[in-house]
Amino acid sequence: MGAVSINPRWCKGCGVCVAFCPKRALSIEHEKAKHDPERCIVCGMCELYCPDLAVSVDLTKKPKKAKKEVA
Repeated sequence: MGAVSINPRWCKGCGVCVAFCPKRALSIEHEKAKHDPERCIVCGMCELYCPDLAVSVDLTKKPKKAKKEVA
């Protein structure tokens, strides 16, 4: 598997990565892209289409598990 990371300094929140994600693993929150590792299939479409090079896919890393919120 792999890991997707988003550089918040480079991300402008344009939503291009969101539009091309086939599994809807990306969303825009607080004007930045947010990644949902539970849905992601690490296809690399987000990295390919990001106009600001803010998204990177590293196939050598294990995906980060989402933190569960305690209510």
